[in-house]
Amino acid sequence: MQYDVIVIGAGMSGLAAGIRLAMFDKKVLILEKHTIPGGLNSYYQRRNFSGGGIRQFDVGLHALTNFIKKGEKAKPFSKLLKQLRLSYDDFKLCPQSYSKISFPDVELKFSNDFELLKNEVFEKFPKQMDAFNSLVQKIDSFNELDLSLGFSSARVVLKETLSDPLLIEMILCPLLIYGSAWENDMDFAQFVIMFKSLYYEGFSRPEGGVRTIISLMMDKLKNLGAEMKFKAPVSEILSKNGKAYGVKVGESEYHAPVILSSIGLPETYTLNNELKKQVSPRVGSMTFLESIFVFDQKIPLNVNDSTITFYNNHSVYEYQKAQGLFDSRSAVVCFPDNYEPLNRSGEGTARITFMANFDEWQKLSKESYAEEKQKVAETALGIVKKFTPGFEGKLLFEDTFSPLTIAKYTSHLGGTVYGSIDKTRDGKTPLENLYIIGTDQGFLGIVGSILSGISLANLYGLMEEK
Repeated sequence: MQYDVIVIGAGMSGLAAGIRLAMFDKKVLILEKHTIPGGLNSYYQRRNFSGGGIRQFDVGLHALTNFIKKGEKAKPFSKLLKQLRLSYDDFKLCPQSYSKISFPDVELKFSNDFELLKNEVFEKFPKQMDAFNSLVQKIDSFNELDLSLGFSSARVVLKETLSDPLLIEMILCPLLIYGSAWENDMDFAQFVIMFKSLYYEGFSRPEGGVRTIISLMMDKLKNLGAEMKFKAPVSEILSKNGKAYGVKVGESEYHAPVILSSIGLPETYTLNNELKKQVSPRVGSMTFLESIFVFDQKIPLNVNDSTITFYNNHSVYEYQKAQGLFDSRSAVVCFPDNYEPLNRSGEGTARITFMANFDEWQKLSKESYAEEKQKVAETALGIVKKFTPGFEGKLLFEDTFSPLTIAKYTSHLGGTVYGSIDKTRDGKTPLENLYIIGTDQGFLGIVGSILSGISLANLYGLMEEK
């Protein structure tokens, strides 16, 4: 069958690209390997301890970055709304209270008002005031959206600007764990994107979690008449003489002059014989595991009123593949109930995320796998208690997903969350007509992934319209 554009993968970037193309009456086909959309930012369900009832949980969404207030213009989220013709109100955004970066001797708070972080830095690191202002000026003047940029080290730039090693570690901590495919560093362009996303604009969470976003996008696709197939894994990207012309799913072939792949750069290379002859992009090593706890009551605000805590128990933040199964020295500690408006009735939730090691988890037997997941949960619960002193809520439910879970449901090699170390900013591959969207195009987070899908759909799928 012939289409105008084929999109591989129904993650956030794939859904966004599909919407944008269908808005201009392009005949678009979205192919998804699994039974539900969302990719890395999806949801899953588990039975209660007692066996009665089902609980649904977000995967990946601690926070939606790039928060804006209704009516704000010229921001990434406002561009998303305009390009997809979605309503701000439909997202039902609940802003964070505040979050913090917690190191042994120093904590830095930040919120959706950048002034809080500035004041915290000036109070805790008074000798760095001028240097921090210089960093902010450098960030403001940098064009992070330039598709021709090559890699430059964020750490190098920070060391050239700031002289306090601890401040550098603390600034980097949330940005690395929320968006870096590189160990212990990140590309400066991505640093700028993440700095603005987290520190300038901040966090929110849609009422209803990630399912709210997925439902909005799926409804939009349906209303536009876009075609989507689930349980439709692409087994081959078809090409001839350096040009991609279609894909194979089972015994069926689908053809199009433009193919957008959201499944990752190394993963895309495995689907084409011509690309297999090229030097394969490097697979990133950053993967994670997470424990989720549900209590019979919400954690009182006088016990803990922060939304997310980026915890690190020593002065250096070692953002790298865990030496063992997981690294308990640092964690992302998320209290989803501390998004506003605060409804203090009902059950309470905590989510703890650790850096992990895919290879070590893959070695485990089925029995050992279950045992090690339980050890993770016990360690994670200890961190919850560390940040909720005196809280005596009854634990109703717990669950832990590992890097193997990520690999199973995303098909990302090595269970990677932030994709390849090698990004393709312009989306191009060695094959003409085949382009990469999403994480490996270089835009990260839910908003970034959506904007990646939009931008490259505009650039390559709607070229005739421009």
